[in-house]
Amino acid sequence: MCRRYQFFHPIAHWLLSLLPTRRAVTAVSIISLSFLLLSSLSVQANEYETNKVSAALSLERAITLAQRNDPWLKGSFSRQQSLESRSNAAAILPAPKVSLGIANLPIDDFDLNQEPMSQLKLGVAQDFPRGDTLVLRQKRLSLLSTQHPFQRDNQMAKVSVAVAQLWLDAFRAQESIRMIETNRELFDYLVDTTESNFVSAMKGTRQQDLIRAQLEITRLDDRLIVLNERHDLALFKLCQWFQAELPQQSMENPESLVGLDIQLNLVNQLPDIPLKHAELLQTSSPLSAQTLWPYIAEHPAVRSLEQKVTASRLNIDLAKQKYKPQWGVNASYGYRDKDSRGNNGADFFSLGFTFDLPIFTTKRNDSELQSVVSDSEAIKTEKWLLVRKMLTELEAARARLLSLNQRQSLYQSRLVKEAHDYAEASLNAYTSDDADFYEVVRAGIAELNVSIDALDIDVEKMKTIVQLNYFFIKSASKPDNARLEMNHE
Repeated sequence: MCRRYQFFHPIAHWLLSLLPTRRAVTAVSIISLSFLLLSSLSVQANEYETNKVSAALSLERAITLAQRNDPWLKGSFSRQQSLESRSNAAAILPAPKVSLGIANLPIDDFDLNQEPMSQLKLGVAQDFPRGDTLVLRQKRLSLLSTQHPFQRDNQMAKVSVAVAQLWLDAFRAQESIRMIETNRELFDYLVDTTESNFVSAMKGTRQQDLIRAQLEITRLDDRLIVLNERHDLALFKLCQWFQAELPQQSMENPESLVGLDIQLNLVNQLPDIPLKHAELLQTSSPLSAQTLWPYIAEHPAVRSLEQKVTASRLNIDLAKQKYKPQWGVNASYGYRDKDSRGNNGADFFSLGFTFDLPIFTTKRNDSELQSVVSDSEAIKTEKWLLVRKMLTELEAARARLLSLNQRQSLYQSRLVKEAHDYAEASLNAYTSDDADFYEVVRAGIAELNVSIDALDIDVEKMKTIVQLNYFFIKSASKPDNARLEMNHE
């Protein structure tokens, strides 16, 4: 985890009191004080900086902002509404057809009264889709619309994972930079002190001691450059999740995008993210697919594909409806005027039914049916490929977590203390003229590296926990509110 390192001036004064005299030992005192401050880093390894600026961005807040500004979720709502509207429309019969015409009109004089069969006709016809086509079509579109709540659950969880990874990367770089910058000041004192000793020929300081001290500072400068690059890159990627939908004027005038940059300042405390189903995941033996399946089966991504598989089965039923005839009914009314003799003729009413015979379309229907069956099998395969991928990634992340737990335990129980003891022993030996200057520098660098490595392990563990928690999300009663559970102490 990120440490807040503090310096202990009383201990430094105690060390100075142990020196034999104050005679021209100012340089040695500075060196001793500097390295004592450096060696005190691991003593406060578990304390965090509590002073937070008002603009500091926590991990939980970053996830909330990213989910709120994710345009994919807005598009998902629109697509769901589109499918629901199409589902409602699919259950409605096609519009009836109305015909209006003249029948049996003589062409010699176009007189309606000349022939008794001449009439004005008004007809209505209604077609009925084959079999249960309307019902199946409505159910299929309704099922496809129910995918979107699950897809939004999955998307929000994926956003949580992506943002958490970026936030933790930026946090690691930020705290590593702070550690190095804190210790760089101490190494600057070392170089100045070593140079003074070299000029005054005190304590047997050699030119190579000065060169080595300067080399260590140069290496720290190089590490700072790399870490600043990683920090800025992670923050830049993180900012993209917070950009709300761009206004139209920004798209038309790219120069107005300059004001949309976001300046972020992360909190300096690593969050505590609880591991879901820790009792299951922290066992040393491999987990079987049968053990993990009940959890994976409830994952929104899997449930979304299950809806798609069910909808594909309805496609098969829809294809089978094409083997059934399509029915139609028509009715017409014929109006006749008086004939040439003035007699009133009776009006006519006609009623008829139509249906087609799918005799010559069997081969085409067979091909279409086989096509939708193959599509359904392909979607089933897509589902099981996703399940297999999730099981593999889950087991890999679990193995990584077990390894990180072991490393974290090793660092907390031994390495941090041993690095501190080594730095302290080197300092004591140097003040007693039993060690050279480079040994003290190397011990200080070693303790700094151990602190940064411990931070890396803690951050990697949090990233792995975030990945593992993704596999155990479930659809809530309100799917839009699904997110990774975060607990900040």
